[in-house]
Amino acid sequence: MTKGGDIPEIIPIHLFNQGVLMPHTVLPLTVTDPDMIAMIDHAVDGDKIIGVVAESPSGARYSIGTAAGIMKLYRFPGDVVRVTLKGLFRFKIIEDMVIDDIASARIERLSTTQPENVDELEAWRRSIELQLRKIMELTPGIPDELQLITLLRDPERLGFVAASGLEAPVSRKQTFLEEDDIILRFRLLRSMMNYEIQRLKLREHIEGQVRVEMEQDQKEYYLKEKMKVIQKELGGTSVNPDFLELSEKLARKELPKSAGDAAAEELKRLSKLHPGSPEAGVARSYIEWILQLPWMDMTEDRLDIEEAERILNEDHYDLKDVKQRVLEFLAVRKLNPTGKAPIVCFVGPPGVGKTSMGRSIARALGRKFIRLSLGGVHDEAEIRGHRKTYIGAMPGRIIQGLKEAGTSNPVFMLDEIDKIGRDFRGDPTSALLEVLDPEQNFSFRDNYLNTPFDLSSVKFITTANTLDTIPGPLRDRMEIIRIPGYTEDDKYEIAKRYLVKRQVDRTGLSGKFIRFRESGLRSIIKRYTREAGVRELERLIGAVCRKCAVKVASGNKALVTVTEKNIPDYLGSWKFTRESSLPAPAIGVATGLAWTSVGGEILMIESLLLPGTGKLILTGQLGDVMKESAQAALSWIKSNRTDLRNNPSDFDIHIHVPAGATPKDGPSAGVAITASILSALCEKPIRNLTAVTGEITLRGMVLPVGGVKEKVLGALAAGIEQVLLPLENMRDLEEVPEAQRNALKFVPISEIGQAIDHLIIWGD
Repeated sequence: MTKGGDIPEIIPIHLFNQGVLMPHTVLPLTVTDPDMIAMIDHAVDGDKIIGVVAESPSGARYSIGTAAGIMKLYRFPGDVVRVTLKGLFRFKIIEDMVIDDIASARIERLSTTQPENVDELEAWRRSIELQLRKIMELTPGIPDELQLITLLRDPERLGFVAASGLEAPVSRKQTFLEEDDIILRFRLLRSMMNYEIQRLKLREHIEGQVRVEMEQDQKEYYLKEKMKVIQKELGGTSVNPDFLELSEKLARKELPKSAGDAAAEELKRLSKLHPGSPEAGVARSYIEWILQLPWMDMTEDRLDIEEAERILNEDHYDLKDVKQRVLEFLAVRKLNPTGKAPIVCFVGPPGVGKTSMGRSIARALGRKFIRLSLGGVHDEAEIRGHRKTYIGAMPGRIIQGLKEAGTSNPVFMLDEIDKIGRDFRGDPTSALLEVLDPEQNFSFRDNYLNTPFDLSSVKFITTANTLDTIPGPLRDRMEIIRIPGYTEDDKYEIAKRYLVKRQVDRTGLSGKFIRFRESGLRSIIKRYTREAGVRELERLIGAVCRKCAVKVASGNKALVTVTEKNIPDYLGSWKFTRESSLPAPAIGVATGLAWTSVGGEILMIESLLLPGTGKLILTGQLGDVMKESAQAALSWIKSNRTDLRNNPSDFDIHIHVPAGATPKDGPSAGVAITASILSALCEKPIRNLTAVTGEITLRGMVLPVGGVKEKVLGALAAGIEQVLLPLENMRDLEEVPEAQRNALKFVPISEIGQAIDHLIIWGD
């Protein structure tokens, strides 16, 4: 701890409020205070010595303490340090000071005055030894005496170790520590030891008295009677000290009858238990949970519909269906305040704003927001809690969330509900059936509380990426609101309104250092991202801002304008390219439309005739449904077209859809496949600026398909001028923004012949 036995002149000072540390004794400490941890680290880097000074009953600091060496040091997660100190010598503070923000002091080591008469010191040593042995006899559970006997040879060390183990006031122990004369110090020690012996004898007397009054096999009764006798001897009461405090709190707390009865029953049980028994701890924790929960506490809803609409529009772009549903809920709440809150489930791809929309809803309603991530939860007890009889039992995460919110009507978001697992510990989705049912959750029963809690006022919102993994009974309890992936225009508006500002602020820049042009943002969207949401887009905008921040921090404060031309300087070469229309009509190549999770795209469907026997060859990683569409298309052509230039039975027909590494499936390419095969058999070209979507039947009817909005926008981005849509899909064009809708020509089709007439250039 110090080199060569040198005594440091200046050491850190720790104010110890739990007693007096004596030389030659060991003190283990668990430290969580950041200032104390900093002091320990400072000492470790130096002489590994800390001055420990006791705190007086009045709150002042004594001037004499014990210098302690750091023997062991362990660090645990959560900024927790476990340190073992050993008292080395006494010291007196000469001058207080602060070094590197650490409370320190200049010290002077104190010495012990030895008597001239060695026989007198030996007599005192023997007297202290006899008293110490008497204390050991009266104290049950004392370990092996061998280690203690070795201490008896050194009178000074014996005195400090003996005083450290006594139950005495801090002031008396401090007086003992400050005494320089060893004989006077022994006199103080003998007085304290006499008091300790009397206390131990009284305890032995009490235990003997209790044993006489009861039978040996009634252990629980014995502990209760022992407590009564102890408190009687001390002139106190036999009531559990926690009983009065908790009963007063329960009297002030407004509780439902069922919760009040459960708490009263547990309080009655607590009054009969010893404060140190495990059962008392369980009862006390249960009552404290009852007191901390917001049984009757509610926040007042903000029912201003215009203000709520403003907040929702301020926080999120588009998402009209979600916003409309929130406004409907507010309107119903305003007209019927006692109505039950519906359970809403937002379903959509990652990054489209499902979780952040929950926060905005809470802000619009003026409620607290609690989020619980269910991804990877396997244990049913996570939802319903454990029974309080188990060691370490706690309520489930639903009740814990309500305690955190402090109200019984927060907006409670259950995130990633489609990713709940199940194993031998139970099925959490089954536990959620009661939580997410407005007809049942007014009496939700947590296993720990074992009393009904009303969840009917909670606004539950769940999120999922897919509905396939959610069990049917649970899905049936929720109102599904689908949030589709954003279009290119949506992403541009979101980036312009929210993402750029957020990333510029995070990097410490401002508008005078960096600006994003529309061409730059659209280039990032089209050529560097392929996602339904905007998370990757925000990361890339942040990457551009960070590179600009490096320039500014280096002294180059010129304005950076991000455009389509210079975006590769920041993000490198393009990562993605978009399929575009053919430059001219071609035989056997039809333009279909496809929906993907990141938006709509055009799909080139190619057909080629090979000498053969009429087989159908399909490539391009096509799914079963798409293969069946090709079979249906060929069957319709064989049975309905007699004007073919090439006989299908004389050729093998090879159908290929490029981008073969990408799986493709669905029936919506049926019309395009039919046109592609017919063009190859008739040797007539297909219009290159016309795209088509629709499912076909063997009778030649065209059936409606999904994803019309995304497909139309994808066609426009690829340079298509005319789109053939199934007749029943024409009403879906209302979802397409007016500007994009007016930029295309739409032709309704109800049977395959109409589509062929618009697609194939027949000529003369």
